[in-house]
Amino acid sequence: MTTAGLKSTPGAALRGTVRAPGDKSISHRSLILGALASGTTTVEGLLEGADVLATAQAMRSFGARVEQEGDSRWRIEGQGGFVEPSDVVDCGNAGTGVRLIMGAAAGFPLCATFTGDSSLRGRPMGRVLDPLARMGATWLGRDKGRLPLTLKGGNLRGLSYRLPMASAQVKSAVLLAGLHAEGGVEVIEPEATRDHTERMLRAFGAEVIVEDRANGDHTVRHIRLPAGQKLTGTHVAVPGDPSSAAFPLVAGLIVPGSEVIVEGVMLNALRTGLFTTLQEMGADLVISNVRESSGEQVGDITARYSPNMKGVVVPPERAPAMIDEYPILAVAAAFATGDTIMRGVGEMRVKESDRIALTAAGLEACGVDVEEEPEGFIVHGTGQAPRGGSMVETHGDHRIAMSHLILGMAAQSAVSIDEPGMIATSFPGFVEMMQSLGGTIGDA
Repeated sequence: MTTAGLKSTPGAALRGTVRAPGDKSISHRSLILGALASGTTTVEGLLEGADVLATAQAMRSFGARVEQEGDSRWRIEGQGGFVEPSDVVDCGNAGTGVRLIMGAAAGFPLCATFTGDSSLRGRPMGRVLDPLARMGATWLGRDKGRLPLTLKGGNLRGLSYRLPMASAQVKSAVLLAGLHAEGGVEVIEPEATRDHTERMLRAFGAEVIVEDRANGDHTVRHIRLPAGQKLTGTHVAVPGDPSSAAFPLVAGLIVPGSEVIVEGVMLNALRTGLFTTLQEMGADLVISNVRESSGEQVGDITARYSPNMKGVVVPPERAPAMIDEYPILAVAAAFATGDTIMRGVGEMRVKESDRIALTAAGLEACGVDVEEEPEGFIVHGTGQAPRGGSMVETHGDHRIAMSHLILGMAAQSAVSIDEPGMIATSFPGFVEMMQSLGGTIGDA
């Protein structure tokens, strides 16, 4: 992919069937759990984006043998634990990767120094480091636990930890550390977050006890990992990433005359908030051929041009099921009639960028009326195609880049983005996929 800017231009209807790239969350976890396990883990459908490849290299640094055997097919020979790395562990842009790896590494008597690219070095790690420190790990790093930082693990004690925010990354880090903590661990979730770690720990042979308990007018989830767990290598078939599928599907909804089918999309209920929201807006979005794959439901999703979408209020409690999809939802909302209100999404401000601010700025540059709030934003849709015609600054954020390229396919004038190189971190082949459907994307 070019390192110059990219431009998407309004054109003909999008048509065709594509397959979603492998889910990034499951790809990271398959490598980490495979490295922690004893024996061989085989993975098919691994997302071969820069983030996941950084995790693969990190697992080599911790002593696992990790090899690519073919297109998206990988083999991990785990040693039943981590050894101390001989050099700094560079996690690139992978926030999920570094947080989960730190949790896993904390369980072993080793010292490891972590770093990443400029974006990752700017993201606070304190939310993960706090529970790890309570378990007995120590660390030395920059303000608020920013990378680079050095973590020293081993001799962990058990912990019952109530998540202060809805975060699958923090939950997963505590569970992975708990694999080697005296007495095991418990994580208490006031709001359910994506449960891939729990599902995959079971697939690797661990006992994970999940109990939903009533607490007033809502349910609190208790996830317990008893002490003395041992993981055994297994086979993982990675389902299609719903966060990546969102881009061609929204394009199908907003480009006149389009019909786009994305096959093999994961339908985990804790990941499909965007699809529910789009259907509530009146989108012609149909899920079919639902089936089971490696413990997850997958299906095929068809998106047809939907000129009569209406603005909605997105329930704040839905945010954990779609936190990465708000930028592309905001694009769909720009074509709807009325206000789409998105609140309770302050987590967006500490992603690869401040995604609330960048989404609002990009849409406003393209003629969309957006009202930014501290913990959310409102898109005032007119039911008409936005003006477009702008260069959008992405600040190195792949989802901001892809969302605005989708906007450009249906706007009145072309939309350009300034830094396309980072798209490969989560969606290698994005440009080629959209071109195969008939989209016009090229150098700016």
